[in-house]
Amino acid sequence: MTKATEGESVTLDLLKVKMAEFAKERNWDQFHSPRNLLLALVGEVGELSEIFQWRGEVPKGLPDWKEEDKVHLGEELSDVLLYLVRLSDICGVDLGKAALRKVGLNAIKYPVGSKGSSKET
Repeated sequence: MTKATEGESVTLDLLKVKMAEFAKERNWDQFHSPRNLLLALVGEVGELSEIFQWRGEVPKGLPDWKEEDKVHLGEELSDVLLYLVRLSDICGVDLGKAALRKVGLNAIKYPVGSKGSSKET
């Protein structure tokens, strides 16, 4: 399996390669249809949501959280990211380019100086 070296930046391409290798080594490609990956992703988002479910609003940086809670959060965030990267790969979508395109579209939709509102769509 491809390994990141100490200090190496982790890219979406590196994660994509690692996830493809991981699935291939376990003969999991047969299970990685877009539908199955999406459902797994939704399940992981549910697990991520459970972490915040009864905490109310939490401050940026999570200063009052225990270290083990932050580690658990990192694991669940990683699960979501990894399924998303795998899904985009299986669907043939360059996730990095799609995300940059979306940022550009959002910049047009919400230009600098536009008044922020929770009612914007």
